[in-house]
Amino acid sequence: MSTSSPPLWMTGAALSKLRAELADLTAGGGTAGGTGARIAELRELIDRAEVVVKPDDGLVEPGMIITVRYEDDAEASSFLLGDRELQRLDPSLDLDVYSPDSPLGLTINGHYPGDTVSYTTPTGVIVKLTITAAVPFA
Repeated sequence: MSTSSPPLWMTGAALSKLRAELADLTAGGGTAGGTGARIAELRELIDRAEVVVKPDDGLVEPGMIITVRYEDDAEASSFLLGDRELQRLDPSLDLDVYSPDSPLGLTINGHYPGDTVSYTTPTGVIVKLTITAAVPFA
């Protein structure tokens, strides 16, 4: 794992797809131009990959299914906190994926169920929500 970049949580299926893509590119002998850059990118992603079931301690972090209730909505919403590429890499995912680097992800990361937080959307709207659950993705 790279010491300069943080771990990148992903599913086992996503990691397998990255490894298969890397094998295909390197088997073709491609190292020039965009192919060489993609090979380097894949190697970095694979080196940073963290494929673990997070502890069931309620901490909001990548690899957890988060349920929130927005202040202006009676219904709860659930999503996986993780890299948005997971939806492309792992077609078995049947829920939305929100990036930990998004305004929402940055706000809720490190919080616990029961915490109420606010964040500002890219359009300037302030959104208030309460975290109601955080369970490991399995």
